[in-house]
Amino acid sequence: MRIITTRSAWIRSLRLGAACAAAILLAACAGPRLQGGAEARNMELVGTDDLQARSAYQPTIANQDGRWIAYIGHHGGTASNPRPLNPLNGQHEFNGTSIVDVTDPAHPKYLFHIPGEEGQDESGGAQMVRVCPGRTLPKADPSHFYMLRVFGNSAHEVWDVTNPAAPVQLARMGGLKGTHKNFWECDTGIAYLVSGLEGWRTRRMTQIYDLSDPAHPVFIRNFGLPGQQPGATGPAPQELHGAISTGPAGNRVYFGYGTNKNGIIEIVDRKKLLEGPREPTDANLLYPQVGRLDMSPLNGAHTTFPILGVEVPEFAHDAQHKRDFLLVVDESLVNECAEARQMAWFVDITVESKPQFISNFTVPEASGNFCSRGGRFGTHSSSESFTPTFYRKVAFLAHFNAGVRAIDVRNPFSPKEIGYYIPAVTANTEPRCVKVDGQDRCKTAIQTNNVEVDDRGYIYIVDRADTGLHILKLTAEGRQAAGLAP
Repeated sequence: MRIITTRSAWIRSLRLGAACAAAILLAACAGPRLQGGAEARNMELVGTDDLQARSAYQPTIANQDGRWIAYIGHHGGTASNPRPLNPLNGQHEFNGTSIVDVTDPAHPKYLFHIPGEEGQDESGGAQMVRVCPGRTLPKADPSHFYMLRVFGNSAHEVWDVTNPAAPVQLARMGGLKGTHKNFWECDTGIAYLVSGLEGWRTRRMTQIYDLSDPAHPVFIRNFGLPGQQPGATGPAPQELHGAISTGPAGNRVYFGYGTNKNGIIEIVDRKKLLEGPREPTDANLLYPQVGRLDMSPLNGAHTTFPILGVEVPEFAHDAQHKRDFLLVVDESLVNECAEARQMAWFVDITVESKPQFISNFTVPEASGNFCSRGGRFGTHSSSESFTPTFYRKVAFLAHFNAGVRAIDVRNPFSPKEIGYYIPAVTANTEPRCVKVDGQDRCKTAIQTNNVEVDDRGYIYIVDRADTGLHILKLTAEGRQAAGLAP
């Protein structure tokens, strides 16, 4: 069975009818179904925006002097709709970056769309976006706000978004053949950019830049695993997916390699990474490495989110009661379960040189007959915010056709689901197709792609299949289950 990504016009015209039929067939096996077709437990809808029917990847939420703004990166368009209409200006534009005012989460207001690179699916668009306030960046205007985004696979860009309805481009770092999930330290300006460079033996590696002055990027170094660098020999390790840094205070950067196979988790000393020898030799690439964990060939490391300083309740009377963990999330890539299950893993990194898997989480397939719903089933990513509202308490997992899952992580040895929300499909939801005996079989299903939270406690999920943005919150029962204040 071969997965396809192209979708014909006739499929688009039949989408809503197929969605309704699917809802009827699945009603008996799904969780509590709300009016309109959504399914939920201990989570509830606050507001939505259709994001101009663009396939969405990364949401980032910024508090801009009391005004809450959501920046959403998009995949490229589709064969049937390569340039969706922007109703704000009446123009058809390649998918790029949506900017939405979510100050009133019940009534989001779409402010602006910045077009991205021409191309379909992951070959175009502007998937990744991060935002930093100028007041924390060492050399920026303290009254301004800045956005870092990718431009398809060819460049990284920095924009001034002080007025989110009128963004201004400041800088571009181009000449690339790949981009993806970047990380930007807002307190230092150091950016870890996922890039594809000519000569490197992998599709994606790390370029490190100083963006403390957002208009004038300063290149620091290239980085990757030994064997990925130019001139190396033998098999090259799996490509980078992304990094998360704890900044100078934590002095660690956590890299995840692989997506749904041959994953590698790398823990790096940040100071050695930034100040150590930069020539990409095996020895120099190993110099900042503190720990490494090679995963099964069946799983990858899409997201490596640190959950540090956890007081494990069961260990309250033990000598080593405080532990450090990584939440490692694989990405499902194949429709209708035609791959090994991709899920979330908890890794004890208290002893950094000897990381150890301790538990995992997946949605039980039979709880919603998810393999037969259509599209991908399995994890994709986790929330990455360090906001005290949820940090060390609740993590949120984007789980494709199983929606978003709220996980109690107070004891990572035994993570527990406390709630979920699966949005209803809409007329915009794109079908997902597989080849069966040479024929297309297409189904319409939610594809919750990424998730993020804000300091107010709202949860933002976006859909890969063009269904848009959903803003959620935990119910009183959900907050109680997670030990959060009412």
